[in-house]
Formats: sequence, C-alpha cells, structure tokens
Amino acid sequence: MNRKNFLRGLSLAGVGLTLPSSSVFAKPQKNEITGGCILIPTETAGPYPLDLSENAFYFRNDVREIQTGTQLNLKIKVIGNSDCMPMQNVRVNIWHCNKDGLYSGYDNASNPGQADFTYLRGYQIADANGEVNFITILPGWYNGRVCHIHFRVYVSTAYAAISQLTFDHNTVNAIYAESPDLYTKGADPLTPETDGIFADGYAYQLATLTVNPDTGGYDSYLEVTVEGQGTTGIGWQENVNAQHFSLQQNFPNPATEQTTIPFVLKTASSVQIELYDINAQKIKTIDLGDLPPGNHESQINFEALSLPKANYIYQLVVQNNAGRFTDHKLMTVAK
Repeated sequence: MNRKNFLRGLSLAGVGLTLPSSSVFAKPQKNEITGGCILIPTETAGPYPLDLSENAFYFRNDVREIQTGTQLNLKIKVIGNSDCMPMQNVRVNIWHCNKDGLYSGYDNASNPGQADFTYLRGYQIADANGEVNFITILPGWYNGRVCHIHFRVYVSTAYAAISQLTFDHNTVNAIYAESPDLYTKGADPLTPETDGIFADGYAYQLATLTVNPDTGGYDSYLEVTVEGQGTTGIGWQENVNAQHFSLQQNFPNPATEQTTIPFVLKTASSVQIELYDINAQKIKTIDLGDLPPGNHESQINFEALSLPKANYIYQLVVQNNAGRFTDHKLMTVAK
C-alpha cells in the first residue's frame, strides 16, 4: 500500500469536509462546562483553511519546510469532556501564517503569491497521553489578527472541534524584538483583547511559551477539551467497521520490549497488520492470513523489528466477501 492510500485507509481523507460544516460538526457553546471539564471555544476555520488530507505529505510533525522564524515546539493534549481523561487516536490538524503573516495555499490581494506553497500545515494522531507534537515557528501577525494558530480536532465521523490558540502578548512581542531580522514587521499592534476572535475571552486558548535551551526557540503547550470520552476514544469508521471487526488498543501501552494487539472478527477474513511511523512511512507488513470469527491477538516484538523509542501507528487491514476495511491506533515504544 502506498503512502497516500495508507492515509485514506486511516480515514484521514477529510471526513465530512465536502458537506457544510454546520451540518457535519457539532459546535459546543463557548466555555460550556460539562462533566467537570471546559470545552474549547469554537472559532472560525478561516480565512485560509485547507483539506490537508488531500496531500499525503501533510501527515508530518515538522511543518516548517523552508520557512524561517523562531522555532516553536508545540504540544497539544486532547481531553474528553465526559471523564476529563486523555483522548488517544484522534487526529489533530494545525495551520498558521508565516513570520510575515502569509498563509500557504492561497493567492489573493491580502495573501499574494502563496497558492503553490504548503508550509506550516500538518496533522498528527494523538498518542496514549492524548498528545500530538509539532515542530513549527512562532507565527507573525497580519492586519486585524493577533499572533495565533488554527487547529481542528477530528473526534469521529460526526464531530470535529475547531478553534484557535494564542500566546501571552508581551512574550510574543519580546520574541519578535529578539529577532528583528526575522520578524521585520516589528511588534504586534493588537492584543488578544482587541482581536475580534478572542475579544469574548481566551483563557482556555492561551498556550504556554517556555524557553528551550537546546533549540534556542520555545516550547508551547495547550490542553484542549472536546466532546467525548477520553478513556475509550472514538474511531473514524466506527459504524462501518463495527459490522466486520473491532480493533482494540495494544497492551501494554507504552511498551518497552513487545506489545499485544487485540482485535475481534465478526466474520471470517484475511487479515494484515501494517506498521507506520508518524510520517506515514511503512515499516512492516505482518500477514496473519485467513482467520475465523472471534477474538484474536498479534504480538509485536520491537527488538526484532529494530524499532527505536517513538510513536507508531498500527493499522489493521481486514478483507472479506463484503470488501476491504481498515482501522488504526497509535502505540508508543518507550524502551
């Protein structure tokens, strides 16, 4: 299976994006308190969103390409509001402007000459801690908007949370002042309070900024609460796959030497397990052959596969008389 088909097999091909967003994605009320957690406020996806999954290379953690700017290591942790627990295996998209306030993928009067570029966009799958990590740059600013990053959390085929994050304004302007040769537009004239998007409050969208002495840049962190149950998580093809099989989380997870992948077949099927790294490069295909209905397990030995400490995606490929079906989850090798 090539990389593009793998991404589509993960059901990452823009679920529901061809339909009006109001009919596909639920929009929690701002700062609604449910189950002890506070839902992330919903914000506009505009002005420059793209369906990232149409291009396989967007499945990446380093989104900089050739863009210059102060390095930003961004970590987002996704939490389910019903139990305040981490939500693993959900997809998180980010996108933002470059140091000069321009977005890739568009060409118009306020964003000229960027239609053929792909920088500062990407997505990852949340790990066992509900976390995704991106390497990017601190965005610049443009007229009418304070420094910010867009993100979208795809929870299921019926719901995605869309929001934006920002940072402490004084810290951002201090970083700009540290590198005037990069951030040539100078200090951001707006503040989150005077930005129309954040004017109604941004307490739950304020990401941290901490100096990283190793990179000379900054680390950033934000916890994002979305609708759902963190301890169970929600699959992408839950309704279709449930008729044929169910894929369960590997155990132990994180694991050091080996792990077990459990799954249940509803009908006799030919089964494969495919392993990928977080940039969608295939590592191994394990052919389990034809299996009967019932409970099954497959053991993965990390040493035998020479897998270093990292996050990996395992995809179950099930083929029977009804067709070909896939589901995926993310596991962590912690040796």
